[in-house]
Amino acid sequence: MPEYKVPMRDTQFVLYELLQGEAHYEKLGASDATRDMIDAILTEGAKFCEQVLSPLYQAGDQGCTFKDGEVTTPPGFKEAYAQYVEGGWPSLSASEEFGGQGLPESLATVFSEFVATANWAWGMYPGLSHGAKHTIDKFGTDEQKETYLTKLISGEWTGTMCLTEPHCGSDLGILKSKAEPNDDGSYAITGTKIFISAGEHDMAENIVHIVLARLPDAPEGTKGISLFIVPKFLPDGTRNVTCGSLEHKMGIHGNATAVLNFDAAKGFLIGPPNKGLNCMFTFMNLARLGSAMQGVAAAEQSFQGALTYAKDRLAMRSLSGPKAPDKPADPIIVHPDVRRMLMTQKAIAEGGRAMIYYCSMLGDTIHRSQDEAEIKQAEDLLSLLTPIAKAFLTETGYEATNLGMQVFGGHGYIAEWGMEQIVRDTRIATIYEGTTGIQSLDLLGRKVLMSQGELLRHFTKIIHKFCQAEADNADMKEFAEPLAAYNKDWGDVTMQIGMKAMQDREEVGAASVDYLMYSGYITLAYFWAAMAKTAQASLVAGTSDEDFYKAKLATARFYFQRILPRADGHKGAMLNGAETLMALDPEHFAFL
Repeated sequence: MPEYKVPMRDTQFVLYELLQGEAHYEKLGASDATRDMIDAILTEGAKFCEQVLSPLYQAGDQGCTFKDGEVTTPPGFKEAYAQYVEGGWPSLSASEEFGGQGLPESLATVFSEFVATANWAWGMYPGLSHGAKHTIDKFGTDEQKETYLTKLISGEWTGTMCLTEPHCGSDLGILKSKAEPNDDGSYAITGTKIFISAGEHDMAENIVHIVLARLPDAPEGTKGISLFIVPKFLPDGTRNVTCGSLEHKMGIHGNATAVLNFDAAKGFLIGPPNKGLNCMFTFMNLARLGSAMQGVAAAEQSFQGALTYAKDRLAMRSLSGPKAPDKPADPIIVHPDVRRMLMTQKAIAEGGRAMIYYCSMLGDTIHRSQDEAEIKQAEDLLSLLTPIAKAFLTETGYEATNLGMQVFGGHGYIAEWGMEQIVRDTRIATIYEGTTGIQSLDLLGRKVLMSQGELLRHFTKIIHKFCQAEADNADMKEFAEPLAAYNKDWGDVTMQIGMKAMQDREEVGAASVDYLMYSGYITLAYFWAAMAKTAQASLVAGTSDEDFYKAKLATARFYFQRILPRADGHKGAMLNGAETLMALDPEHFAFL
C-alpha cells in the first residue's frame, strides 16, 4: 500500500510563499501564529498522520462491525482517536472561551489535509464535529455552547449532520421528520435519517447530532425546516438515538455510515424556528470544503503511491533508447504516457492544495477581520469558490485516483497494493454534500446568474489585475497571456448562457456541469500562474532549493499546455444548448 509522507515542502510553499500566510495572520491579529509555531504544529501533525493514521488506512477497509445497535470501529481507530484528543488536535482553531486554542481556521485546514490523506475514513469521525462546532458556536444559546460546544472542542464528544431521509436527499423541501414541543421547552424528534457519516461509533463518549425536522405549524417546503441538537445520550445516561443499521458501501468502509432512528428523541432547538436550513448552511458549506479536500487528498495519496511504483517497476525500453542499460528493462517512469498520468496527478494535487488553502484563508478573514468591506469581499469570493472547489476538485481528484491505479497496470486492480481502495474511497466525494450537478446549479444559477454576474466579477477582476501586472514580464508571458484570454472568455460565455436562459430556463441545467468544470479549469489556472510567478521570483533571487522551484514551473507549464485546454471542450458543449438533452421522449430512451 502507498506509504504516506506529508508533502511538507509544498505545504510551506503554498502557506508562506504563495499566500503570504505570516502577513495574513499578523493582519488578522493572530499573534500566536508565528512561523516557528506553525512549523512546530505541522511537524507534530505530520508525525501523527504518518505514524498513527496512515498504517491504519488499509486495515480499516475491513469495515465497522454492527451488533444490536452498537458499532465497533476497525482495530486501532479508537486508540488513534484517543491520541488525537490527547494531542489537543480537536481544539486547534476553536474559541479559547470554550477551551480551544484560538488559532486561525486555515491552520486547522492544513492539518486536516494531512489527516484526510493519511486516512480519510478515520478522519471523517472528527471531521464531522468541525461543522457541528461552528453551527453551535454561531447559533447556539450560551447554555448550549457550555453543554455541547465545550465537549466537541475537547474531543470528548463528536458531532454529525443529519439531513438525508429515505425519500429525501438534496431536495430537503420534502423532508418529513417531525419535532413536537415538550412541556420542558425541548422537542420530541421523530423520523429516520440515512447516510449519516460517523453516525454511530465507539470512539467517543457521546455523539451530538445536528438534525433537521419540522415543527407542527411549519410552512411547507424549505421555509418550514428547523434545526435541533439531539444528543445520542442524555445527561442521565439514557440512550436518546438508535442506530438501525449500517450502510453497505462501495468504499470508506472504516467510517460508519448509519441509519439513525429518532423515536420521540429529546432535542433542543438551535437558531430561529423555521430557519434551520439557513443555520445548517454553516455546517454544509464547511462540509463542502471538506469534501473538496478529499479530492486533493486522494490525488496526493494516489500520486505518492504511483510515483514510487513508476520509479521501481521495469517494463519495456524507452522509445529514445535504454535509460537503464544495466537492467533488463527501463523503469516505467521514462515512458511519456506514464509521465502524463503522474503529471496530471501532481498538477491536480498541488493546484488543488493552493485553492483549498486560499479558501480557508478567506474563512479566516470572514471570522477575524474588523473591516466590513473586507469581510464582504471574502464572503462573496468564498460563496463563488465553494461549489467550484467542491465539485471540480472531487471530479479531478477522482480522475487522479484512477490514473494512479492505471500506472500500476494489473497490480492496481489487486487489493494488496491499496490503489483500488483509494478509488473506491474517493468515489463518494462527487456525490455527498451535494452532487456535482447540484453544485453546478448552485454556481451557475444561484451564484452567477442570480447575482447578475457580480460574484463572478469579484474573482475575474482579481485574475485580470494579476495578468495586467504580469503583462510586461517576459518570463510570465506563457502563463499570463492564455490566462487573460480565458478570463475574458469566462465573462463572455457567462453572458451568452444568461441570454439563452432568459428564453429557456432549461439552458441553465443543460450548461451547468460543463460551466462548472470550465470555471474550475480556469480557476486552477490562476493558482498555477500565481505559483509559477512565485517560483520564478525565487529562482531570480537565487535559492538553494532550485530543483523545487524548477519542478513547480515545469508542472505549471504542463497544466497550461495539457490540462487547461480541456476548458475549450466544456465551452463547446455548454454553448450547444439544451435541445439535444431535452429532445428525447422519456419512453424513447430504450426500446427493449
